[in-house]
Amino acid sequence: MIDFAGLKEDYLTHKESLDSAIFGVLNSGNFIMGEEVAALESELKQYIFGNDKGFVVTCSNGTSALYLALRALDIKEGDEVITSSFSFFASAEMIALVGAKPIFTDINLRDFNLDINLVHSLITPRTKAILGISLFGQACDLFKLKEIASANNIALIEDGAQSFGAQIFHQDKWHKSLSIADISTTSFFPAKPLGCFGDGGAVFSPHKHIAQRIASLRIHAQSTRYHHHTIGISSRLDAIQAAILRKKLHYFDEMIKKRNAIAMHYLNTLDKIDSIKLPKIKSDKKSVFAQFSILADRRDMLQAFLKNRGIPTAIHYPLILPKQKAFNYLNTKDKDFNNAIYASQNILSLPINPYLNDKELDYITQSIGEFYGK
Repeated sequence: MIDFAGLKEDYLTHKESLDSAIFGVLNSGNFIMGEEVAALESELKQYIFGNDKGFVVTCSNGTSALYLALRALDIKEGDEVITSSFSFFASAEMIALVGAKPIFTDINLRDFNLDINLVHSLITPRTKAILGISLFGQACDLFKLKEIASANNIALIEDGAQSFGAQIFHQDKWHKSLSIADISTTSFFPAKPLGCFGDGGAVFSPHKHIAQRIASLRIHAQSTRYHHHTIGISSRLDAIQAAILRKKLHYFDEMIKKRNAIAMHYLNTLDKIDSIKLPKIKSDKKSVFAQFSILADRRDMLQAFLKNRGIPTAIHYPLILPKQKAFNYLNTKDKDFNNAIYASQNILSLPINPYLNDKELDYITQSIGEFYGK
């Protein structure tokens, strides 16, 4: 059985270092926030912003990171937030949770991110933000979105739950995903390229006042201990997860190189099969390949065929966000999301993790070829 995400192998490969980090926290007796969390925030800041000014606030998971970002911008009932129709539920869920209305846009089928050409037409006087989702490891067109947001005096949020470590080339320089928008969020869920051993997340911003507000909101909006001027939540990162992430950050870039090598193997060997469409990485982007997702004819039959051969796959995502029952009240029309619907009906994610070997990759690609008679 081929391993889809490689989580156990990652632990076993780095067991000594990771065990040392975990037991160091246990011996310290400091389990919530504290030195490990502060150190992680400093290291994440250096990794994402480099020597540029920026701020990082860790939190309990990627979903709460989105909630904190929206609250920090004071987005509330009556406001609108433009976002992609094709993603994990959390992005639109948090928009609705703060009382705002998600305004969905269709996607492009090249990288599965929102179609930037549709954004202008969706802006109204009630629009308070654009929430760009950097899907499957490749950042969305953040600099173009930033221009649109600035021109309309609205905020730009990046949901970078799948793009930590991805890069965009702009003005003769590579920029990290999570360093560009007014607020960016990420997830450290175990299956992410940089994942911990439980839940974890972080919020990034170039603006000090936003970071300060988020830091307060994540601890019940405390101004000083036991004094609360507004409503917040409990969204702290525990020290064990912070210690694990600090160790993993040391070898993270090497893992990204391996993920890219595996993706190139897929791209080179599956390119000859007309019945599938491969993801495209734009020339000004570097992906971390959180997933390797193809569009496949007879997708469900292919998935069953691969399962019978011990090859796990996943469907990211089988139902677009506007068609989720939770959003029936929006009364959206299918014709506005043709690409997203097509993707949901044909997409299939193949195994990708740094520990897949050439023999396993050949077995996967040969099996796909055999299914399509190649």
